[in-house]
Amino acid sequence: MGKFIKWGLPALALVVLAAGWWLGLEWAPPDREMGDVQRIMYVHVPLQWVAMVAMAINFVVAISYLMKASWKLDAAAEASAEIGLVLGTAGMITGAIWGRPTWGVYWSWDPRLTSQAIMLVTYTGYLVLRRFVEDPEKRATWSSVVAIIGAINLPIVWFSVRWWRSLHQVQSTPKTVDPEMTLALRVSAFGMLFLTLWFLVLRYRQALAEREAEVALPDALPSDLAAAGGANSTRVA
Repeated sequence: MGKFIKWGLPALALVVLAAGWWLGLEWAPPDREMGDVQRIMYVHVPLQWVAMVAMAINFVVAISYLMKASWKLDAAAEASAEIGLVLGTAGMITGAIWGRPTWGVYWSWDPRLTSQAIMLVTYTGYLVLRRFVEDPEKRATWSSVVAIIGAINLPIVWFSVRWWRSLHQVQSTPKTVDPEMTLALRVSAFGMLFLTLWFLVLRYRQALAEREAEVALPDALPSDLAAAGGANSTRVA
């Protein structure tokens, strides 16, 4: 399993992602109204989807941590928030690139864009909080609360195009787009998902190692106790 995570998963992700992007660029037809500009959808939409998946994971593990404290859950929360922020930022940038030829501007205070920006700012604040709180238990608890509050915005981002009049189009379905577009988008999305899972595992392992090193007690006891035979070290679980 370790070798698959290290080599197999990223290889699978890159192969599937390359196949999806090839289908989107070469095989799927251009959009009837936007033409070839629409092809950035095969990058932008999967980025947004997996960013929200990562942030949803952050929400779940934050609640789990408050119910039962665990450094593994805290490490998973940190990893998912970082990956979600990076992917969400990339999604917003590609959306701006798409918006310029489509709407005439890179940015508009559209409900979808505004709620997305608020979400990214929230997760930036979450990570800043984690850097400034030195006590690991307080950091984990306080950041879990922030993560739960920040997750309130996730459904607002998703449903904003349905709840308010918006420049951003409503989410497409297989019934409203060409089947070839649907296939290209799904393959691209799975490729991005596999890549995200790989990033999450790597960052989780790093965060867990950092947390364990941070909370571990000294390996050796004082010399006077060691001389008395108390040479065993203790580690916080």
